[in-house]
Amino acid sequence: MSYTKLTTTSLSLLSDDQLPREKALAHGLKSLSDTELMAIIFGTGMKGVSVLEMSQNILNDNSGHLSDIAKMSPKLFSRRYKGIGPAKALTLLAGIELGLRAAADAAKKDNNPITSSKAAYELMRWHLQDLDHEEFWVLMLNNASIPVAEVFIASGGQTATVVDIKILMRKALECKAVRMIVFHNHPSGNCRPSLQDDALTRKITEAAKLLDIRVDDHIIVTPISYYSYNDQGRMAK
Repeated sequence: MSYTKLTTTSLSLLSDDQLPREKALAHGLKSLSDTELMAIIFGTGMKGVSVLEMSQNILNDNSGHLSDIAKMSPKLFSRRYKGIGPAKALTLLAGIELGLRAAADAAKKDNNPITSSKAAYELMRWHLQDLDHEEFWVLMLNNASIPVAEVFIASGGQTATVVDIKILMRKALECKAVRMIVFHNHPSGNCRPSLQDDALTRKITEAAKLLDIRVDDHIIVTPISYYSYNDQGRMAK
């Protein structure tokens, strides 16, 4: 891409308290824009382009979506943005990944019961939302709906994942789960379930019932949203 000079964000025009680091120290990290946070992570810009300008142009190139940036590998990022080496790209992507993990950790550190699809989604989405292929995960719960394990089950292609229900049930027994919520992602961004998703949900629910395990929900995760079978009244009681 070609960088367009943004004179409104030129470092030379900013007072000391407007510079990202000084602003963060004075007012906290939450006072910073995405551009300013990226600038702090990058540290320096390129010849003729300030770090704020560089960060703003990268965001503009991704329509302002950090989630799109998070999907890139360091090599892809460096190829796409000439002048930014793999080490610098890795630093940015590691920062975004750490933020995702911090959000997931905040959702589970108090060991609260999972009582809604939103709570389940917030806990598990970092595993799935930025993948370019499908994966299947299970959140194992005890009788009080408190999480006991987050378990990876299978990985597939861009449009499907083959789930071995015997393996899934064995994992549930190993975790001593009494309830579970199953998850998979749709990299396409379409959160509506397919006929195959419907059939898999029925099979898992029926198999779990034989072991006295309740399947509370099947949640489909996309980069920006999710679909809950339970919220739509489609889970067997």
